[in-house]
Amino acid sequence: MASSSPADADADSEPDVDGGVTTGGAESRPVAGSPPGPRGLPLVGNTLAFLRDPLGFYDELAAYDSDVVAYNVAGDDGYMVRHPEDIQRVLVTDASDFCRAQITQDSLGQVADGGLFLDEGDAWQRERTALQPAFYRDRIETYAEMMVRYASERADEWGGRERVVVSDEMRTLTLEILTKTLLDVDIRGRESDIGDAAEAITANFDAGTVSAFLPLWVPTPQNRRTKRALAEFDDTIEDLVAQRRAGDDDPDDLLSILLDVEFEDGAGLSEQDVRDNLFTFLVAGHETTALTLSYAIFLLANHPERQAKLHAELDEVLGAEPPTATSLFELDYLGNVVDEALRLYPPAYTIFRESTSDVTLGGYDIPEGSIVTLPQWVVHRDERWFDVPDEFRPERWDAERDRPEYAYFPFGGGPRHCIGMRFALMEAKLVLATLAQRVNFEPGTQPPIDLSMRLTLQPSDPITVDLTER
Repeated sequence: MASSSPADADADSEPDVDGGVTTGGAESRPVAGSPPGPRGLPLVGNTLAFLRDPLGFYDELAAYDSDVVAYNVAGDDGYMVRHPEDIQRVLVTDASDFCRAQITQDSLGQVADGGLFLDEGDAWQRERTALQPAFYRDRIETYAEMMVRYASERADEWGGRERVVVSDEMRTLTLEILTKTLLDVDIRGRESDIGDAAEAITANFDAGTVSAFLPLWVPTPQNRRTKRALAEFDDTIEDLVAQRRAGDDDPDDLLSILLDVEFEDGAGLSEQDVRDNLFTFLVAGHETTALTLSYAIFLLANHPERQAKLHAELDEVLGAEPPTATSLFELDYLGNVVDEALRLYPPAYTIFRESTSDVTLGGYDIPEGSIVTLPQWVVHRDERWFDVPDEFRPERWDAERDRPEYAYFPFGGGPRHCIGMRFALMEAKLVLATLAQRVNFEPGTQPPIDLSMRLTLQPSDPITVDLTER
């Protein structure tokens, strides 16, 4: 599956020359007519082109000289919106005019029918308010020492090894860190209880396969694997909750908040609500940070001059001391590396919203009920906002540039921005700093890498790096 190269023109993706166009700039946005977009086939629209190469299809839409591009996939009319001003309107300014897209509800609702990610309205607001204290800055900074210790122990395990599958290593490491810090559970040695289930579930949402469009009740081999994985996940969650309820300790963590929260009307979260929220945090939470670290290490391994600059900063600021939450304020280049990895390979590669009324975006009228696609994958690589956008240049974040705020939004934005953003960024920086203090990363997997659009932006094949001790 191709990663970033535009898809070749197909019979079912011929440009629609009758649509109105813009120049892509903010000043020349008045337009007329319908948005341009690839002309699809009768009945199936652009579905076949999308299935053949999802990321290539995104790049094809981005090649139009317009900030709004129309498409139709699986019978749904959609509009890719890629100007930061319009993205900010959808996520922030006019957020009340948009809701979670029905396609998101239909797909993810089969594995988690609620929780902070899928709930809407008052249910979402009261859960968000109740859970927010678990992610306050002063709270997550208390987890820093644990994050560094787990990362250092992983570096110890690497001693004498010449090569590691870093994508697997980061997946287990971030799961260990997340379960210990947020749930007070030491899962080391039994990561597969959750990790294997998470991997099987995310594989079911590969956008390049028909399975992604089929309900779980259809008895395909992939759906059967997913249902088994869900059953295993639910058994594990039930055990964790039962152990916490039976224990005498009263830890102050996310799991305790979920179990003990009481709303103004006296109600708490149901067992299903607890399960759905744990699914969101465990599956999405550890997977996104694992991918950020995997891509950052892959990029450093293939850009030794940038890795040398990171090593120099770590040596100057930390010496032989481990990183801390406080020292991150002095590690500017480390932050640049993480930001640049998130720009090039955003784990959350697109956001779907659905218009709840007729709206106008980019000068085009968008009908009520339309899918609005806000693709980080496309916007983060737009040369209007980033010089030489396909290159790994952490230094770009040092320079002041008049770049719109929503030219970069790896954690979404507005009232529904990722609640775990601070946690994820601190974890990624602390783990990367700890590992880079100990080892040099050298090329194993080399660019370009093939990518899959699943629940997150996944490498199609495992990412490997070679190691030498520093």
